[in-house]
Formats: sequence, C-alpha cells, structure tokens
Amino acid sequence: ESEESVMQKVKTLFMGKGIAKTWLDDVMVSLIGSNILDDATLLVSYLLEEIDESLKILDESLGEPKIVMLVGPTGVGKTTTIAKLAARYAYLMDKPYRVALLNLDSYKVGAFEQLGHYADIMQLEHITVETVEDFTLGLEALDEYDVILVDTAGMSPYDTQKFIKTVEFVNSDIGKKLEVNLVFPATVKYEDMDDIYNNFSFLDLNSVIISKFDETKHFGTLLNFMLLYKLPMSYFSVGQEVPDDLMLASKEFLLEQFIGDLDENEE
Repeated sequence: ESEESVMQKVKTLFMGKGIAKTWLDDVMVSLIGSNILDDATLLVSYLLEEIDESLKILDESLGEPKIVMLVGPTGVGKTTTIAKLAARYAYLMDKPYRVALLNLDSYKVGAFEQLGHYADIMQLEHITVETVEDFTLGLEALDEYDVILVDTAGMSPYDTQKFIKTVEFVNSDIGKKLEVNLVFPATVKYEDMDDIYNNFSFLDLNSVIISKFDETKHFGTLLNFMLLYKLPMSYFSVGQEVPDDLMLASKEFLLEQFIGDLDENEE
C-alpha cells in the first residue's frame, strides 16, 4: 500500500504539472519491485533523470550553406525569432555569416514591414514572395548567401507544404540544405498540443525552437510535448529583445524551470 501511495502521489504531482499519464506509466512499470517506488524523493529524482535522458538537442551547425525555414501557428513569435537568428548568425558567431531574409507571409498585415525593419537595422538582404514561382526565383537570387532565413508567419500548413516542396526541388539545383523548425510556445495549452503537432509534423521537422519562455512559469506541458513527440530542441527564445534573448537549447535550463515549478507545488 505504501508503495502504491508513494507512486500515486508522485504520479499525481507530475500529471498536475502537465506530464502525460501514459509516459509516467511506461517509466514506472520498469520500477515494480524496486525500492525507488518506496521513496518519493528517489522516485522524483528518477523521473527527472528519465526526462533528461529522453530530451533531445539539435546542435547548432553552420558548416555548410543552408535554408532555415520557421513554421508554426500564428502568434508564437516566428518573425522576432527570425530576427534573433539573423543577428546571431550575421554578427555574434566566431565569424560573420552572409545572411538573407525571405518572407513568405502574404496574410498577416505588417509582417513584411516588421521583418523589413529588422533587416534594415542589421543591413541584411530581405525579399518577400507570394507565389511558388517568386519563391523559386527568390532562392536563386540569394544563392550566394550562407544562411537564408525563411519566415512563414501567418501561412496555413497547406501553403507551407507547397513552399517546402518547392524548397526541396530548388535545393537540388542550388545545393543548400533545408532545415524546417517548428516554433512552439512554452505557454502551450495541453489541449492545443496535438493540434499543433498534427498541423506541422508532415513537414519533416528538424527541430523545435521554443518561444515565450518569459511568459510562463509552468513548463510541464511543454516538456510533455518534447517527451511524446521526441523532436530535438535547437533554440530557446527567452524574452523580447533582439538579439539578446535567444539561447542555444539546454536540457539543464528547461529542467531547472520545471523543477522550480515542482518545488513550488511541494511547498
């Protein structure tokens, strides 16, 4: 009974913070008969270690020219994140990379102006396109650049899929690697998690860039998304400032936030 109550208590704590029962059950079933299930502190530590092992990081790589496309639902901060990445690659690395911005946003009013404003400040090439034909021409025109950052803010997944097919086609000519990154908010609601993944997973995602770290103190649902869908993380956007509030993804940083949330609950 005490084993059951300890296990139930810890499971309830983690589920209350957003971690799925299915994931917890899968981990705990391997502990049946172990003394870890008799001690809540040991069990919490074990689960945190399992989370740490399950999380994946995509290391930053700028060794070859590439096209970096950001996709995701409206309002998650894609355009600001593009600006932060542009500043990082162009000015904050061990060497300056030639960076260009390409905007696919034909829906959201002001998106071109917003990205254009950042491009002007950083003195970067910036073009916008609305058709697949223009997109092909745009990529060809930017052939000399090390990194082409593509903003898809406000586009439907269907339109994004068309453009990505075009990128893959054009890639064979211009010899650039394509990375598709899902921008995913730390503030995500549990009920929206599956919808976001299902809308964008068919794009063969390379990584997740997590935005809006500064807008929540609760990270369990975000962690749950990473555990269930096993996508690697590449960057964290931790505030509004360009370029300062962008950091390389870190398991330790994310787990610290989550443990802080658990500790609050236990107090």
